[in-house]
Amino acid sequence: MELFIIALLVLTQIELFILLRRRQAAFTRRHDTPVYVDTSSLMDGRIMAAVASGFTPRNLVIPRSVLAELQLLADNGDSDKRTKARHGLDLASELRENKDLNVLILDDAATDGVDEHLLALARKNGGAICTIDYNLAKVAQVENIPVLNINELAKQLRMNYLPGEKVSLKIVQKGNDKDKRQGVGYLADGTMVVVEQAGSDIDSTVEVEFIRSLQTAAGRMMFARKLAKTKAPAAKKQLGRSRSSSSRRTPEDNLVDLANQ
Repeated sequence: MELFIIALLVLTQIELFILLRRRQAAFTRRHDTPVYVDTSSLMDGRIMAAVASGFTPRNLVIPRSVLAELQLLADNGDSDKRTKARHGLDLASELRENKDLNVLILDDAATDGVDEHLLALARKNGGAICTIDYNLAKVAQVENIPVLNINELAKQLRMNYLPGEKVSLKIVQKGNDKDKRQGVGYLADGTMVVVEQAGSDIDSTVEVEFIRSLQTAAGRMMFARKLAKTKAPAAKKQLGRSRSSSSRRTPEDNLVDLANQ
């Protein structure tokens, strides 16, 4: 009986070890996925901020066909494209010198266009594409190729409300001890909104207009002012005709009275 229990424990440990190794291998595969960087991402420049914040995988691949396209634009493009292309070439060098990344300059020959070549590389090697090119991103999504789109990242992180925009907000508490005339409410995503002159509106929903935002270590705060309630226009009093004016009534007045009956 003791031997049976020991054997069962050993089998359990072996199964647990195999399961952990499989999960570790899957985790490693996900983080070792090659990301093919296209021309638009290097010309855009924000890829450096994404890398510095750790939002990109460690393995970046820059095909030489992409560098060749950048060089072509740097030599023959218009003034704006020349500047961006030269900046893109500088970024490629900076990425390669980054010790926290594994950047590979891939020797390739794009005979069917750079975009098609990137898609083919990603399909063949199970990789992803880093691009801000709208059409390339759409084609990659149709083909189930993962896309790292910095434009989409910026769109998701930008403020939901801008200064000057108005919204209805429930005031849930007063402001700090220094200024209890302020009221505090929260947006749907949890962003705290400090509203001027709303300290007496606890548990009430008021119309506010955003003034500015403040980014802190704890998150983003927004400041707003309460909008004054507009009074409804007073209804015009209907002026009735006095009986003394009946002598001046016209046939049209009689038809109006008949229609109103």
